[in-house]
Amino acid sequence: MNTSSYNRRRFIRDAAMTGIGLGLLAPAGKLLAATPAADGRRVGIIGLDTSHSVEFTKMLNAVNPDPAFGGYHVTVAYAQGSKDIASSLEMVPGNLKQVKELGVEVVDSIAVLLKKCDVVLLESNDGRVHLEQVLPVFKAGKRVFIDKPIAASLADTQAIFKAAAQYKVPVFSSSALRFIESIRQVKEGSIGKVTGADIYTPSPTEKTHPDLFWYGIHGVEMLYALMGTGCQRLTRTTEADMDHITAVWNDGRIGTLRGVKKGPYGFGGHAFGEKAIAPVGDFNSYHPLMLQITAFFQSGIPPVPPEETMEMTAFMEAADDSRRKNGATVELRKA
Repeated sequence: MNTSSYNRRRFIRDAAMTGIGLGLLAPAGKLLAATPAADGRRVGIIGLDTSHSVEFTKMLNAVNPDPAFGGYHVTVAYAQGSKDIASSLEMVPGNLKQVKELGVEVVDSIAVLLKKCDVVLLESNDGRVHLEQVLPVFKAGKRVFIDKPIAASLADTQAIFKAAAQYKVPVFSSSALRFIESIRQVKEGSIGKVTGADIYTPSPTEKTHPDLFWYGIHGVEMLYALMGTGCQRLTRTTEADMDHITAVWNDGRIGTLRGVKKGPYGFGGHAFGEKAIAPVGDFNSYHPLMLQITAFFQSGIPPVPPEETMEMTAFMEAADDSRRKNGATVELRKA
């Protein structure tokens, strides 16, 4: 598919339906909602400008949801996400209709939403509005998952975690790609200690965001899931159809990220270990991410530490800086 016609929401929606579409439809094909959530299990969604809002609701409000989701149920949503990204805004009417069919009440403010839920999925597609939208959630003391990108800058990312600490409210952010099965196996030791990783990812851009923040972040999440924190410096080569980033960790390990802007797309790569080399990829379901989110809602323990999310944000800003400097090596800012 040509990158110029690539639509991030359409791709994820179609991929998700292949992995989590079963068990969500009545025999006649009509979407049904499960019974209302028990006390403490009511989920509120902020932002209906992304397919994630619908797909997550389908999983939690299914007729027979996975018991491992712990009974969490989407009860209320606030539609406003991005204020000016046309490709996001055009999704709202269709998503609004679908969540209503799944038994979700739609309200006209975050303040009203917070009175009707116990935990929050902040799904706005636009990272620039996340700090503004999450502050009242923190003040209300409600645990929150912030969909990627957590923000559109390192400064906002730092401000989000500072506010979370101030109000003592657990929060985390992640891409679903971090939790795919092949990466899980590597993290559990299938190839021994990871000595390096090469990752590729679709990387279309949006003018309102530093480029990797918009979609290449999926590949950054994969790279960090394998390598962990400790990236020291990086160099980026940018051409019309492809980006390539070579990053060096403070222990000498090397990780690379190839961002595909035009041409065949997909997620994958290889992890290099002390015992073997393992392929990683591809995405086919949001289910592993939802297991992590609902476990987090119950325990308050984030599966991705704030330090890692902040370093990933610093990584993406450094990559943007290297591009502006024609491929110069750039040190990561300390988060």
